Amino acid sequence: MAGIITYIKESFGELKNNVTWPTMAEGQSLTVLVAVFSIIFSLAIWGVDTVFSKVVGFYFKFING
Repeated sequence: MAGIITYIKESFGELKNNVTWPTMAEGQSLTVLVAVFSIIFSLAIWGVDTVFSKVVGFYFKFING
């Protein structure tokens, strides 16, 4: 148990002293960038899913005649 507590203390020390945190403006712009790309990527996946759904539906209608 002492090992876990030491690990947590060292982790907080590492985050406090050795990590370079972005400024608030950088954090906000990166958040917007991630949100925009997530929306674009989800729309692309939705589009591909819709096309494949129509193709598979057409295929089964064609096979079953």
